[in-house]
Amino acid sequence: MKFASVVFGLGLFTATALAHPLHVINRRASADGPTDVDILNFALTLEHLESTFYAQGLARFSARDFESAGLPAWAYGRVKQIAAHEATHVSALAGALGKAAVQPCTYKFPYTDPKSFMKVSQALESVGTSAYTGAARFIQNKDYLLVAAEILSVEARHSSWVGSSIEKEAGWSGAFETPLDLNQVYSLAAGFITACPNTNAPLPVHAFAPLTLSSPTAGAAPTAGSVIALQFGSHNGTALYAAFLNGQSEQVVPLDAQGHATVPQGLKGTTYVLVVNDSGTVQDGTTVAGPAILDLAFGSDE
Repeated sequence: MKFASVVFGLGLFTATALAHPLHVINRRASADGPTDVDILNFALTLEHLESTFYAQGLARFSARDFESAGLPAWAYGRVKQIAAHEATHVSALAGALGKAAVQPCTYKFPYTDPKSFMKVSQALESVGTSAYTGAARFIQNKDYLLVAAEILSVEARHSSWVGSSIEKEAGWSGAFETPLDLNQVYSLAAGFITACPNTNAPLPVHAFAPLTLSSPTAGAAPTAGSVIALQFGSHNGTALYAAFLNGQSEQVVPLDAQGHATVPQGLKGTTYVLVVNDSGTVQDGTTVAGPAILDLAFGSDE
């Protein structure tokens, strides 16, 4: 499932939301890195998106709609529980940020029925897990790091449940989660955001050009070793590459003039692909477009 084009004063995590209230500080991870404040507001931006997604979906569909679509009878209740978790994440982060907390944006989500709703859910939860994993390196306050780990674990459980119980695929991709940096995550989230309040504090992020998977066609799953076609904006004619991120692995392969690339062998599960202009390490400075999400299904005997 691909989706593309996701300031603070003193405050507390409320005791009702967390067992260990946290005092807010302002501290940088490095000279050029985001502050803990930046990270919490970035996390809140993502949690607003997820919370709104579930609230809108539950308002649109009923338990009967889920069953009529062929989903398990108990799935609707589980989604309600996930929605409650996301709302609690919003409350906890907003409580810490106080008046400086970013407010919800307006969103547009690409689902038309319960099954496509759950496809988007799987993508959101996978990206949320990768987002918290990637942001952990920047968090200096150990109390904040603990809370981020607590939220990360729940996001991973959500992703695993949707992947295995609903999509009937593996509940994991491998031994390591794939970390994404802030710009990579925001590039994925930005496709759902139509407008944000102008009073929201600016985040230290930007979105890359959107990347679309045009082959295999919609509904056809790519596999390791298969050729995929990527669509993105114009470029200056320099050599381009497709970079595949999966766990701790970064694999970069040539991209031909038509945007075709071969999916490397050995990749399984949720994999992120970007277009880059360097065959070396994937960095924001070498990114041309993306990420997009590839779901490389694999069996229990692989």
